[in-house]
Amino acid sequence: MRILLSNDDGYFAPGLSALADAMAGLGEIVVVAPEQNRSGASNSLTLDRPLFLKQAANGFHFVNGTPTDCVHLAVTGMLDALPDIIVSGVNLGANMGDDTIYSGTVAAATEGYLLGIPSIAVSLTSFDGKNFEAAGRIARELVMRYVESPIDEPVLLNVNVPDIPYDQIRGMEITRLGRRHKAEPVVKMRSPRNETVYWIGAAGAAADAGPGTDFNAVERGYVSITPLQIDLTHSAQLPEIRRWIK
Repeated sequence: MRILLSNDDGYFAPGLSALADAMAGLGEIVVVAPEQNRSGASNSLTLDRPLFLKQAANGFHFVNGTPTDCVHLAVTGMLDALPDIIVSGVNLGANMGDDTIYSGTVAAATEGYLLGIPSIAVSLTSFDGKNFEAAGRIARELVMRYVESPIDEPVLLNVNVPDIPYDQIRGMEITRLGRRHKAEPVVKMRSPRNETVYWIGAAGAAADAGPGTDFNAVERGYVSITPLQIDLTHSAQLPEIRRWIK
């Protein structure tokens, strides 16, 4: 089995190392990740400059681009054969609800999905980063489960793991995406050169976090697994827009 690993925190991130360690022994492992932290890069591709592929001392490959660049380059230009599965992570911080729109972790998996490869995005749901190993074990279990019982159609899974020890995880739940309140306002500051600069504000608190959501599962100590799709068509509005355009 061939497994491609990537992330958005950079090739040096501890979550990626934990993921690679967890996958050891399952097959041929290839790691292609961004040269630096590209959190929030979403599904962007680099089209205005060339990309370089280099290899670090630990064997990981890194690219001077986005998470999407990494997977696209690996699948369409680097690897001699397609991966059997792609795993992105382990991200430092949750990717739940609206986060999935901006997440580079999810974007790396999404690119694999668009290229026809089963893909899983895995995130640890705090910025403390105390239990990457637990998240890696969950990722390994999901890959093994997929190998033993493949899903008949293309699959893109968004997985969020509570930042607690493995033996405290209560199980896995299949969930839908919740929703957040709008983000906090931007933070306005003065630079050392007396210029006005802005920092994007923090993500909003959970607004839709009831039973069945990813927020709810994680809060209760469960791993949240949400199958995602890419079709953005608002099908329910098609008749109304047809009437409106006439």
